[in-house]
Amino acid sequence: MEAIREGAAGSAVEDIQERLRSLGYEIDEAECAEKSFGRSTATAVARFRLDHGLQLGDEVDTATWMALVDECYQLGDRTLYLRLPNFHGNDVRQLQERLNILGFSCGEPDGVYGVHTEAAVKLFQESIGVLADGMAFPDTFDAIERLKHVWAGKPAAGPHPMGGMGFARAASVLETAHIAITADDPISRNIAGRIWNLAHATVDDCGLELVDSREDATSGALVELSTQPLPENVASGLGNVMLDDFDTLPLRLRTAVQSSTATPPAARIEVPVGTGAFTMGDAQTYAVLLLDAICAAFEGIE
Repeated sequence: MEAIREGAAGSAVEDIQERLRSLGYEIDEAECAEKSFGRSTATAVARFRLDHGLQLGDEVDTATWMALVDECYQLGDRTLYLRLPNFHGNDVRQLQERLNILGFSCGEPDGVYGVHTEAAVKLFQESIGVLADGMAFPDTFDAIERLKHVWAGKPAAGPHPMGGMGFARAASVLETAHIAITADDPISRNIAGRIWNLAHATVDDCGLELVDSREDATSGALVELSTQPLPENVASGLGNVMLDDFDTLPLRLRTAVQSSTATPPAARIEVPVGTGAFTMGDAQTYAVLLLDAICAAFEGIE
């Protein structure tokens, strides 16, 4: 494109001014009314170029225009998915930042919808029980917005490791939270039983109950264990969380429960057992780690 510089006027200048002002750059009202590229517009362009690592200058060339368009995208303005060339812009960065905080790692937020971002979107979609196709549609954006109380005002670089809950904090959660746990196969039922034993050994007045099926749950929330993977590209209707990263598991589990539309709110944890022998020691290890993650996820939830 031909560079737009001081002295220009018209609809193209008006578009530039509106975009710069939406990003917080100040431009004189008189210039905006006249749609003229005056001194204050040139100053705003120069500051924008400096803020975004572009070559110093006060004209709008192709690189500046592309960066300006990118920065004006807001999450929800367009459907995002993996393609070549990649989608890029502020809306992608917002998506990455929010997913990182919720426990679905996109890596460093760079504003580019690449394979890591697609993978994080799929995991988030699976966690809220919708079709995990990696395409960020309005339903995905709406689910993220409903979790604004979780991600708003938090650092965007990614979730911090949760670490162990500690006995006192875990006991407090088990006394106040109303949680039911169930399982759908022999191995996961063994783990669920061990979680129940550990919880009731921790506190006398324990709010965690062991139930035979989802239908038997009467508590405030339900956690279901399973060693079976969900069918690919099928909406489960129940948030599914992979037990693969214990640092982010509490955040992902909390997201799944708080996004659930079931009654009571429910989430499914998929337990990997591999192809080798699964021992009682394995079951006990998973039970300890899962109880810690459940307590961290439900802390502060009645």
